[in-house]
Amino acid sequence: MKKLAEVAQTTPLLQPSLRAFLAVADALQFKGAAERLHITQPALSRIIKALELEVGAQLLQRTTRVVEITSAGRVFAEQSRLALGHIERAAVLARRAEDGQIGNLRIAYMDFAINGSLPELVEAFSKTYPQIAIDLVHIPSTLQRDAVQDSSVDVGFMIGPYVAANIETILFATEKLIVLLPTEHPLAKKKTIRLKELAKERFVLGGPDSWEAYRHHFFAITHAAGFLPSIAQEASTSDGIFGLVAANIGISIYPECAMNIRRSGVVMRPLADQGIPLELVACWMHGAVNPVTRTFTDFLKVYQGCT
Repeated sequence: MKKLAEVAQTTPLLQPSLRAFLAVADALQFKGAAERLHITQPALSRIIKALELEVGAQLLQRTTRVVEITSAGRVFAEQSRLALGHIERAAVLARRAEDGQIGNLRIAYMDFAINGSLPELVEAFSKTYPQIAIDLVHIPSTLQRDAVQDSSVDVGFMIGPYVAANIETILFATEKLIVLLPTEHPLAKKKTIRLKELAKERFVLGGPDSWEAYRHHFFAITHAAGFLPSIAQEASTSDGIFGLVAANIGISIYPECAMNIRRSGVVMRPLADQGIPLELVACWMHGAVNPVTRTFTDFLKVYQGCT
């Protein structure tokens, strides 16, 4: 990263006439200021005259031997230093934004990600890059795919796998499954439960609008276990599922991130025969336009131990 002084010298947006004036105001002589600026005294004199004409006020009082700054010149010098400081700051921030160190990042998540390790990842990233603002938005897995494709979000955390020609993905988590039971359910006394033991149970399941990806996984494992589950009621959120289980409406199968939610009236037991693992993936557009996206995904790869 360049120092502010170096940026000031190389950024074409900075006004050379202001710098010329400040050089004379500091030195109170044209010779020394001209040498400092690496220009001739006549050229420097023309710059100052043009600046005074543009400002509409006399900034320097000059005689053959003495240069004095006028009251207008003192005010102009003070404000010029502030202005140049702001421009230098703007130049530094622009470079940092181009490097992906400053900006805004929009992340899509679904229930299992936000109830799992995504909060820890976001916290760690924010501590490393405090000038990147993160906007977390809840979007179901199937809808995240479109959101990433049309750049409505920069990164999505969804149920995988997701394969597309222009999409990059990384495995974020592999979730084991557990059984959610009402406290007084007979199976709550068991340490582990097998899928076949649930064949005659009534299930609480997320609705098709928001839980399509998980429903596909759920029906795949129950089909593999040899039964078609009976759905007692559907919910749109994890809180709804937990509430319905606590109310003894039915049981549910949920990823182990449920251990982070803990709800009274609900007992959690490991599922002995896991079947197909539930994968959560992070995905983003290949060659994403937003520089911050690459900063985040590079951080994610290190965080996941992929580099």
